[in-house]
Amino acid sequence: MAGSTFGERFKVTTFGESHGVAVGVIIDGVTPGIEIDESYIQVQMDRRKPGQSSVTTPRKEYDKINIVSGIFEGKTTGAPMSIILYNKDMRPEAYSDIKNSFRPGHADFTYLQKYGHRDHRGSGRASGRETASRVAAGAVARKSLEGRGVSVVAFTKAIGGITGETFDETIIEKNAVRAADPIAAEKMIQKVEALAAAGDSCGGIVECRIRGVVPGIGEPTFDKLDAELAKAMLSIGAVKGIEIGSGFAAAEMQGSEHNDQMDKNGFKTNHAGGIVGGISTGAEIVFRIAVKPTSSISVPQQTMNQAGEETEIVTIGRHDPCICPRIVPVVEAMACLVIEDHYKRQAALRA
Repeated sequence: MAGSTFGERFKVTTFGESHGVAVGVIIDGVTPGIEIDESYIQVQMDRRKPGQSSVTTPRKEYDKINIVSGIFEGKTTGAPMSIILYNKDMRPEAYSDIKNSFRPGHADFTYLQKYGHRDHRGSGRASGRETASRVAAGAVARKSLEGRGVSVVAFTKAIGGITGETFDETIIEKNAVRAADPIAAEKMIQKVEALAAAGDSCGGIVECRIRGVVPGIGEPTFDKLDAELAKAMLSIGAVKGIEIGSGFAAAEMQGSEHNDQMDKNGFKTNHAGGIVGGISTGAEIVFRIAVKPTSSISVPQQTMNQAGEETEIVTIGRHDPCICPRIVPVVEAMACLVIEDHYKRQAALRA
C-alpha cells in the first residue's frame, strides 16, 4: 500500500490494522548511540491508549510495545528500529451487521472504490488504531530532540464550541480532555459525556507548541517546514484543517500588524508561528488543527450498502465520543517526526 512511509532522513513505515494481529512501525535513520528503552516509549503509548477515562473509548488495549530491532544494551545501534504492538481486545464481530454498508464519515466507501476490497473490522488500516505506530516512532524522535534542546507540547484548545482562554501546561495531563484551562476542561468533559450518553460525538481544536528549534531548519519551496507540518497533521485521519501562527486571522490583519518586527532581542511578535519562508526563525513554532467529530456514532444515519440500496445504519462499538484527548500525543509524535527529519536534513546540508 502506497502512502505508509513518512519522512526523508528520519523515515518511518507503519503497518497493521485495527482488528488484525498487530500494528507496528519500522524506523530508519535513527542516530546511533542514543540511550532509550521500552519504558521511555511506553510513557507516550500510555498517553494515547484507549480506555483512559469516561471521555474515551472503553476498548482495553494496553499498547505494550515490543522492540524487535535497533537497540542493543540500552542504546540505538543505527540499524532500523522495529516496534510491534499486538492487538489484544479485538471484537470484529461488532462490525458484522454493517460490513456491507458504508458508515457516514468513514473511509468505507472510498477504500472500496480504490482497492475493490476492504477490511470492514473497525476500518482496518483507516482506523485511528494505526496512530499507535506513529506515537511509538514519535517517542524515538522525541528522545533525539531532547538532546537538541527541543520540546513539543500539544493540548486541547477547544471541544464542542467550548474554548480554553488560559494556558497552564502543568494541568494538561491532569484532566481527561488534556486541556490547558482548568475551568474550560470541566465544561468540555461535561459536554463530551452528555454527547456520549446521547450516542453522538463532537470535534475540537488542538494546539501544538514547539520550543527550542534553532533558526534555519526547514527547506524552501516544496518542503517548507510549515508545509511538512501541515502534511504530517493532515495525514492523521480525524484532522480536517491546520493554521500556523495567526493562521486564518491573518486574512483580517494589515501588514503592519501581521509582520513580526525585530529589535536587538529578536522578534517582537510571533504572528508567523515561528516559520518564515518555510524556515524556522528560532521563535516558538505554534499551530492549531481542526479535529472532526468522531464518525462512529449510535445515532441512526442514512447511508447506502454495497448493492447500491439506501439503508439506515447504527454503529455499535467502542468509540471515542471526542477524539481530541487521545489525538494530543499523536499530534506531538508527528511534530517530532517532522522536526527530527529536518534537523537531519540540515546536518546533511552543512556536512
